[in-house]
Amino acid sequence: MRDLWPWKLELRGTPSRAMTYLSPVLAIVMTMLLGALLFIALGKDPLAGLKVFLIDPFNGKRAISELLLKSVPLILCALGLAVCFRANVWNIGAEGQFTVGALFAGATLVLIDVPGHATPGSLGLVLMIIAGILGGAFWASITALLRDRFNANEILVSLMLTYVAQLLLMYAVNGPLKDPNGMNFPQSKVFSSEFMLPMLMSGTRLHIGFAVTLVLAAVMTVFMTRSLRGFSLFVGGTAPHAARYAGFSSRSALWVSLLISGSFAGLAGAFEIAGPIGQLLPSVSPGYGFAAIIVAFIGRLHPVGAVLGGLVMSLLYLGGELAQSRLGLPSAITGVFQGMLLFLLLASDTLIDYRLRRKAKV
Repeated sequence: MRDLWPWKLELRGTPSRAMTYLSPVLAIVMTMLLGALLFIALGKDPLAGLKVFLIDPFNGKRAISELLLKSVPLILCALGLAVCFRANVWNIGAEGQFTVGALFAGATLVLIDVPGHATPGSLGLVLMIIAGILGGAFWASITALLRDRFNANEILVSLMLTYVAQLLLMYAVNGPLKDPNGMNFPQSKVFSSEFMLPMLMSGTRLHIGFAVTLVLAAVMTVFMTRSLRGFSLFVGGTAPHAARYAGFSSRSALWVSLLISGSFAGLAGAFEIAGPIGQLLPSVSPGYGFAAIIVAFIGRLHPVGAVLGGLVMSLLYLGGELAQSRLGLPSAITGVFQGMLLFLLLASDTLIDYRLRRKAKV
């Protein structure tokens, strides 16, 4: 039977540096093109659909502020995951670490935000942030301990711990942290305004956490690309024998990378409950920890790339919400676009090591 496909994949002599950076761009463009076909299949105007995803989130100060706000937890989680993945530690549980960080931070605010309290708002915010960081780091340390002591697979452990974290949050908002005046809804009380993050732009919900996120991205850029410790994490994870010869510890790479990742995810959870949500809810995260995995790879495991990838993923979240309200599409449209982006990114990454070559005519 004649082969009708005239192209074949040919292994490159060396990986293509250009395709390393062009691959995410190619994946994003193809995602939008396939999205247009999806809108046609659903009986919607493809131009109107793409407008909702690509233009409307930039329509005015408030829309842009929501785009930046949505990117905060995505970027923070992706910064931590980038460290893990560079160290060859496959932490898939940022969602659980985010949840526990939010739980610890929320519990702290419930304890100090009582009538007649003597805790200043600034001190309460600091305590809340520290609690969130410690919560995320603690949850990541369970994965590190099981991998270190029992050689458990960190992919399965971190993923399964996510569901344990969600059950803990459900228990907390239905039990000890439940609002007694909340008409039996599973939620904590709404926290006082003095314990909320200061706003970065007046008239919007964009809080100071976005500025903190950009500062942390700059710090992590220096850490990962200019510090001996960052280099040791990379070597300890990818080449443990060479790391041991150089005096670096692969065990240290495991613990440090997971603790950093958990801390960033926990901080993201703290920012979320003291920012746009303002209380503890069972649905504290719509899947930021899982989406951050895509963000980290879109950004090529680099902090600056994580910022750009977080903005792209935020665009998909907002576009999905607008598509529900304006086009009548189901909420699953956001997940569909995220899935297409991940699949196409993996497909495009093939061109880093391979090139398309036309088959010789027989």
